[in-house]
Amino acid sequence: MKYSKDNRIVLTLDVGGTNLVFSAIRANEEIVEPVRLPSETKNLSICLERIEEGFKQVNHMVKEKPVAISFAFPGPADYPNGIIIDPPNLPAFHGGVALGPWLEKKFNIPVFINNDGNLFALGEGMNGLLPRINDLLEAKGSQKRFKNLLGVTIGTGFGGGLFINNEILIGDNSCAGEIWVTRHKGADDTFAEEGVSIRAVKRIYAKGIGIDISLSPEPREIYQIAKGEIEGDRAIATKSFLLLGEILGDAIANAITMFDGLVVVGGGLSGAWSLFLPKVVAELNSKIGTVPRLETKAFNLEELVEMDKFLLGKEREIKISGTGETMKYDSLQRIGVGVTKLGTEKAISLGAYAFALEKLDS
Repeated sequence: MKYSKDNRIVLTLDVGGTNLVFSAIRANEEIVEPVRLPSETKNLSICLERIEEGFKQVNHMVKEKPVAISFAFPGPADYPNGIIIDPPNLPAFHGGVALGPWLEKKFNIPVFINNDGNLFALGEGMNGLLPRINDLLEAKGSQKRFKNLLGVTIGTGFGGGLFINNEILIGDNSCAGEIWVTRHKGADDTFAEEGVSIRAVKRIYAKGIGIDISLSPEPREIYQIAKGEIEGDRAIATKSFLLLGEILGDAIANAITMFDGLVVVGGGLSGAWSLFLPKVVAELNSKIGTVPRLETKAFNLEELVEMDKFLLGKEREIKISGTGETMKYDSLQRIGVGVTKLGTEKAISLGAYAFALEKLDS
């Protein structure tokens, strides 16, 4: 894995609605016990004090001076300049806060901020699904290699990031990969996140059994109901994840037509992949009228038979006109969809670490 032998230390932060979790990474490994401080969403002064205190505590725990601070923070933002603009769930930052420059003055080291979708894609692109698939293709003797990856996270929200040829695409306005605002299939007046999130699964199940969403079980329980592990309406529970898969597949299809690469799924709902991932792949391989949705064939990388077909490809030998010579090539144009094996939090942390070191090295 890239940077797995790099001894530079980077301080990191995981921003959650309940806690701020601070840590330090060296050689792709966490080297301290994480520091947890309560989040503060409304009072800017208190929030900044806690961010400073958390990084101070971690900084005192490491034996060598860190080379940078790098972490994910909700947007909208001007990430290259470290300015947080108007995150919906963090009213303390509304109107614009120069968080990166403020931290640089406090700690006298470079500070890099990005969103979790981008850093998830970077972590998976450098250390997760993409190199794993390329290693498997090489082991099979295939000439096929992948350089691009779309990372999506599904949980409280629906996030995305684009890894292209060893870099993440941030965009001219720090808005690349904002897949959550793509159109919701079947509900033109809303956006995809309303069908691809924890609240979506709860809403569909609650509506199906005739209760208010406030009384709905959590997705973990709905998953257990669908699997027959606990009591409940198994058909409606299964439907809740199938609908999520259909809407997720539609959103991914829209992105992949402009992007063309592997897809990795993370986030709190990714553990229920067995219920929704086949539907995602079916949507990718569907048609609009008589026209295939994609020019490539999509494979479910979590199913062994599908994985074997994906790795095998379809080798052909063709003649080079006028030369008497031939050449071999893999004629199966394909993409694969898999689930994170690193874990979402680790992928984001590795992405933050790699992002900082790439910037420092460039």
